[in-house]
Amino acid sequence: MNTSEEKVPGRPVPAGAGSAPAHAPAPEAPAPPLFRASGVRGRLRAHADLRNLSLLGVLAALVAVGALTRPEQFLSVQNLQLVLTQASVIGVVTVGVTFVIIGGGIDLSVGAMVALATVWATTVATQEYGLGGILLCALLVGLGCGLVNGLLVSFGGMVPFIATLAMLAAARGLALQISQGGTQIVSIPSVLDLGRRDAYVLGIPPIVLVFAAVTVTGWLLLNRTTFGRRTVAVGGNPEAARLAGIDVRRQRLLLYLLSGMCCGIAAFLLIVLTGSGQNTNGNLYELDAIAAAIIGGTLLSGGRGTVTGSVLGVLVFTTITNLFALNNLETAVQQIAKGAIIVIAVLAQKGHKS
Repeated sequence: MNTSEEKVPGRPVPAGAGSAPAHAPAPEAPAPPLFRASGVRGRLRAHADLRNLSLLGVLAALVAVGALTRPEQFLSVQNLQLVLTQASVIGVVTVGVTFVIIGGGIDLSVGAMVALATVWATTVATQEYGLGGILLCALLVGLGCGLVNGLLVSFGGMVPFIATLAMLAAARGLALQISQGGTQIVSIPSVLDLGRRDAYVLGIPPIVLVFAAVTVTGWLLLNRTTFGRRTVAVGGNPEAARLAGIDVRRQRLLLYLLSGMCCGIAAFLLIVLTGSGQNTNGNLYELDAIAAAIIGGTLLSGGRGTVTGSVLGVLVFTTITNLFALNNLETAVQQIAKGAIIVIAVLAQKGHKS
């Protein structure tokens, strides 16, 4: 009698039947998308940490060069305060630009927005309202320009490069018209006092404290909020972000508003620092901010970047400028050095693109 069961069509095969042994392990299932995404995020985070450590190494090397070439001047408390103060204004602008670039955009108008905000906030009519009036005016001008940029890009369908280039020209022209090409002097003691040494907190200028607050806020916004995750998603793949339920146009509008607000804050800091407003303020800020974001690891195509890296980039550039000034090197050499650093940073991005 044959004890083996025949395979009858339509009859279910008993468990354990077939050529595979009963104890054979089941084929390994592919990892869930969540874990695969977590692995990608982990690699990106490790890459960002490595880049930040590299920037810290560059900054340490620059400090060593300053200590060797001009030890008394470079390592003085006054010079370190000067470096941090100079980094603060462009640093605040860079935080806003970093968000825009991560979101897949670009903002070429930040320098012009800073100029317009300083001029508008230092008119005689505005100064009648005191410190609060100057601060509010600078913020409103920055937000207004950012709103126009955001509407043109998000709802007008314009390419960010063209929209912000148009804003650059318009804001510079308006600043020139308001100031009539002159310098508007601030006469409010409460504003000027913020730039004096008597206002320093534990040896730290108030301008630097504002820069630190903006940096910390930007870091938390990018890394600990839904807004930050949406920014990365929109910059990485706008279509996928849209299918995931993200309002891409609204997100881009908010990013340009954020950039405009940072320009308004930077304009107020510049007013405190210089005690004046003029249409030439913020010259080439757009290039410095974009360059600092790039060497800090922000991808120009969007979807990747860190606030920490951008701030370190600002500090590297500011320290280079300070070193060149202390060693009486020409401005042209500074620009060549900055250009070389940008090229190296972009090439490094291409080599480590994930």
